[in-house]
This record gives sequence, structure tokens and C-alpha cells, in this order.
Amino acid sequence: MRIVPLGGLGEIGRNMTVFELNGKLLIVDCGVLFPEEEQPGVDLILPDFSYIEERLDDVVGLVLTHGHEDHIGAVPYLLRRKPDIPLIGSKLTLALIEAKLKEHRISPYTLTVRESDVERLGPFECEFIAVNHSIPDALAVFIRSEAGTVMHTGDFKMDQLPLDGRITDLRHFARVGEEGVDLYLADSTNAHVPGFTTPEKEIGPVIDQVISKAQRRVIVASFSSHIHRVQQVLDAAAAHGRKVAFVGRSMVRNMSIAKQLGYLDIPENILIDLKKVDQYPDHKVVLMSTGSQGEPMAALSRMANGDHQVQVGEGDTVILASSLIPGNETGVYRVINGLMSLGADVVHKDNAKVHVSGHASAGELLYTYNILKPGNAMPVHGEHRHLIANGKLAELSGVPKENVLLCEDGSVVDLREGTARTVGQIEAGYVYVDGSSVGEITDSELKDRRTLGEEGFISVITVVNRQTGKIISGPDIHARGVAEEDDVFKKIKPKIAEALTEAIEGTKEHTTHQLQQIVRRTIGSWVSRKLRRKPMIVPVVVET
Repeated sequence: MRIVPLGGLGEIGRNMTVFELNGKLLIVDCGVLFPEEEQPGVDLILPDFSYIEERLDDVVGLVLTHGHEDHIGAVPYLLRRKPDIPLIGSKLTLALIEAKLKEHRISPYTLTVRESDVERLGPFECEFIAVNHSIPDALAVFIRSEAGTVMHTGDFKMDQLPLDGRITDLRHFARVGEEGVDLYLADSTNAHVPGFTTPEKEIGPVIDQVISKAQRRVIVASFSSHIHRVQQVLDAAAAHGRKVAFVGRSMVRNMSIAKQLGYLDIPENILIDLKKVDQYPDHKVVLMSTGSQGEPMAALSRMANGDHQVQVGEGDTVILASSLIPGNETGVYRVINGLMSLGADVVHKDNAKVHVSGHASAGELLYTYNILKPGNAMPVHGEHRHLIANGKLAELSGVPKENVLLCEDGSVVDLREGTARTVGQIEAGYVYVDGSSVGEITDSELKDRRTLGEEGFISVITVVNRQTGKIISGPDIHARGVAEEDDVFKKIKPKIAEALTEAIEGTKEHTTHQLQQIVRRTIGSWVSRKLRRKPMIVPVVVET
């Protein structure tokens, strides 16, 4: 069996792993990565589908472990290429992805499974195991094949007091452990955190206490898929006589789905439309919002910037009930500062226990290693520090060091006769979604965007007569974002004119492009030396 991770290794997001046997492909998860500040203008980052692009007819199924964006967000972009790839997942997971696909006008073929179900997908037999996570209905998948067995946890933790009563099924883990696990792919996100992850049950009383003490409106920001957290907010609001309005398109959509499927119990007459919020006293309102990760266009960020219909003011309480995804720190703290400057009291994980992770800490991972006794381990889902920490846990539990594979996106791993080894590397770069374009934006273009944003822009327009070698007009210099008035460029204009004149009079062989490069070098070196800037320079030479 060949295993190729196309995302999720060395990053928190883009989770996607391809399993290959006898010419058939099984995919587990297909998620997105959210852009960081150095990727301006990018909406989403997808896995690179190039490896399977020409073999989509060989895909026997796409197993979705749970309904978070970093595991299902890229499904619409894969199904654009082949809409009839079977999607396999739990009831809630498929409901969330079907709603997303509807926006893309794709009607998928789906197969609903639940824990203990076994499905044959080509040469792969998949057995599904209940795991606990920060979204209901998460599943691990145990893959049997003639080439060996693989256990893939998806995202999981071992909350012993889950709000929905659905625990990670360690008895099921033990059964497949007795059968034999050749390769174990385990969630690494919290592998560096000692001990055990705090139960969700401890968060409810904290949220209740904050809401009970709030004098005006309460705004709670969370992941739009965190149904358990929303339930805790609804219960606390009901206990203190407050109405609740959902804010953000994804929050409204996901909670509607959760209610329809019975995963969310909404107290009677508690929900109100956001448009009617102003009809209620401030101390009788709770807003459940998106934007807990500082996303620029999400509701909470717009509130912090003052350009949302909900105007945050003095005495309002904002609760950020979510973990901080690595890479989002700057955006989140910018939102916190913005809200506090408006007079809000902001409660977040640094000053109150308003969120717990959805991922297993080191103690829980060690339990699974000791129960499963895998022959080989390949940590997944995490940055390099997380993968390394998970690998050390595997070694501590008895997995031979040479059988612990610390891979990266695009690593090619072969499982043969009980032994897994890295045998190659394929290209698995970032694919950027920018507006309606997918994969058209390159790293070079992103570098240009960063230059424009950080260093500014200078255009130089000159009209020359090739025959006489004279400059007819210009050079005219226009600058934006260089933090200088255009008058500062008076000193460099004669030098540009002189350089162009020398070039034209010296030889008739200069092309227009070469003349433009002379302009670029002349003004570029002067701006670097005098202004300490490296702006984008666009020289235009018009010949008559």
C-alpha cells in the first residue's frame, strides 16, 4: 500500500491523505488551510491535487472524518473535477458538506456511516470508530487491505465527560489493536502538551458566570461548527433570561443543520433575528458570532473595526470561546485590541477558561499507542514541532525509532509486509483560492503583493526619440505608498534622463525593454540608498 499525504503535515490545515493499492485510490479528508498575513488577498489554500488529477476515475471513495473546514473545506474544489466521487462520513459531517456543495451547485453521491460500520471500498475495507472531538459525530477509520492495516484517527481527544455522552471508543481501539495495526496515523496537534485535555464540561459554568455578571450585551465568538459550545451559550442565556441571535452566515447555516438533525437543543422562544436585536434591552441579548480567529471579513473583526451592523460599545462583554490556531495570533490580538478600545470587556483563553482544545494531549496519545501497539507510526495533523513530539511519544511506547516516520506534505510512504518506509517525494505545494480564481496566483505574485503593501509603488514614464536620442517628455515619476512627496524625486530625474540619453546615443541596438531596465536600475538604486525602500518599480519608455 502506498500512502501519500497531500496536506496537514507541517501545518494546521489542508488535511488530505491518499492511500493507493492495486491501482485504486482511497482519500481520507480534503480540507483547506486559512491564509496568513504574508499571503495577502488569498481566501483559502487547497491541497495540490496534481498527484491524483489524472487518476480521479480510480478514486473509490473520499472518507471524511468530521465536519471541520480543515478536513472538508476543499471537497467542492475536488468535486468540480469529478462530481461523482463517493463521499463517506457520519450524518452530521455529510450534512455540513452537502450544504457547502449546494452553494457550488454540486449534488454529491454520499454514503452515511456510523461507528462500528464496515464498508468495502475497492481493495480497501474501512471500519469506523467513534472518537470525541470539538464537533459531534467524529470518526476514526481503520483500513484493512491485503497489504496491511492502517489506523487513522482524524482529529480526536478522550473527553471522559463529553456533553453528548459519546466518548472515544477505546474498547473498539483495543479490538483493532488485537487484530494488529501495521501503521498508525495519529492527530499530533497537542502532542507537545503534557497530561490530558480538559473536559468540555468545565467550560459551561465559566460561560454561565460571565453571562450572569455582564451588565450589557454579550457577544460570544466561536467556530461556526462548535455545536457543543453553542449549546453551552444557549443554556447559559436561557438561564439568565437573555435572547440569542446568530451572527455570520456559516453560524446560521451550521446551527440550522445541527438543530434539524437533533445535535442542538434550542430552548423555546430564545432565538431572535439579528435584525430585531435593537428591539430588546442590551442586558437581555447574547450574540453568537463567527470570527474567533481574527478573520478580516468575519463578523467579529468587522465589529472591532466599527463597520458591522452590531456596534460594540462601553460595557459590552465579548467572549472568545475558541483556541488560537497557530499563525492567527496577530489577527486575533488585533481584534481583541480593537474591541477593548471600543470599551468592551474581552474574555479569552488567556484570562478565563472559556475554551478547551479538541485534540488529545500527550497522555491520551500514549494511551492509544499502548492500546494499539502499532508496528509503525506516522504522525499527522500538525506543525513540525507537533509531529516530532508525537514521534517521540511513539518511541516511548515501544515503536522502533526506524519505524517512526516524520514525513511532510508530498512524502511517499510504502507499507509492505508490515514495514513502512519513505520511498520518495512528490510536489505538494500550496494552491491558492483568490476570488474566483483557483491555482492561478503564484508565490511570485504574492511577493509582488507584499512588496506593494510594505514598500509602495513607483512608476516612471519617459518619451524618447530614437533617431535624435532626445527625451521628448519626462521622466515623470509617480509614487504611491513610498511615504514621500513626489518633489523628493526631482534629484533623480536628471540622472534617469542622462542614463537614457547615454544608452540611446551609444548604440541603436537597445530594445525598449532594455531601456526600461536602465530606468529601473537607476531609480531603484537611488531609492534604496536615499530612502531605504525597495518599492515595486514600473518603468515605461515610449519611443517615437
